[in-house]
Amino acid sequence: MATPPESPVEENAYELEPTRTPKVIPVALEELCRQTKFSKQEIRVMYRGFKTECPEGVVQEDSFKDIYAKFFPHGNSALYAHYVFKAFDVNCSGAISFRELLVTLSTLLRGSVYERLRWAFRLYDVDGDGAITRGELAEVVVAVHELLGRRAPPGSPHARLDDAKANEQVDRVFHKLDLNQDGVITIEEFLESCLKDDVIMRSLQMFDTAL
Repeated sequence: MATPPESPVEENAYELEPTRTPKVIPVALEELCRQTKFSKQEIRVMYRGFKTECPEGVVQEDSFKDIYAKFFPHGNSALYAHYVFKAFDVNCSGAISFRELLVTLSTLLRGSVYERLRWAFRLYDVDGDGAITRGELAEVVVAVHELLGRRAPPGSPHARLDDAKANEQVDRVFHKLDLNQDGVITIEEFLESCLKDDVIMRSLQMFDTAL
């Protein structure tokens, strides 16, 4: 099978054996180093793992959801995984290439605060129109509650109470982020509000442990 255009050329081109002369580094690897904050060796290791788990060269949404389900077995992770998948799928192709995966991980693990917040904005901007509506914020909040197993099954006695709590949370957060109260949250408002929030800033610093 031909190597997907957005994956490094061939895995064996990245292997370095101490007893042999290192092979020429492909241009694709050099480009990935420039586009991310990972070293060549880190990219080699991640690509080998990626190629083992995804021999077709891309991650399909169903596989992505299966990964989330393993990490959150006590909740329904499918909806939240769907939104995260869309945020990873920069090219909107319906599948995540190695390049997209690597660039996004670089942003989340080693990007600046601004880069991480811009990615978070992309996650909440469900339709990708450059603004977050209350409806979009509500969709993701509900998905998070389901992910963590905090939402009662529809029709159960506690479902209405859970919905009321979720709506209250959405109203509170949306009001805080929509600085000019025009009914949508722009990237500028999102950045300004988050940068002033100590809780959000501390949560972003948790990624620094991966450096």
